[in-house]
Amino acid sequence: MKKLILSAIVVLGIMSIHANVLPASKVTKATVTIQSEYTEVTVDAVPAAVKTALQTAYPGAKLEKAFVNEKKEYKLEISVGDQKATVYSDVNGNWLKI
Repeated sequence: MKKLILSAIVVLGIMSIHANVLPASKVTKATVTIQSEYTEVTVDAVPAAVKTALQTAYPGAKLEKAFVNEKKEYKLEISVGDQKATVYSDVNGNWLKI
């Protein structure tokens, strides 16, 4: 019986030597900036596709200001009634999620 207990202790001791402790993983936080520098343009300079998409998505919306970046993405400041919002669109009138 003593040999059995001694054998169990030796086996458990050997197993614990080979046990690996995994290092704690580091959480990496990545921030993606979609917005680039926008420059203001006149409302008349906004492409027709963007204006059509705006009227389709937000009937009765008034385009207050428009901005464009080098990727031809548009930042549009609109008002619908007494509410104001900023929406983003590409040159083809597809909405971008920011």
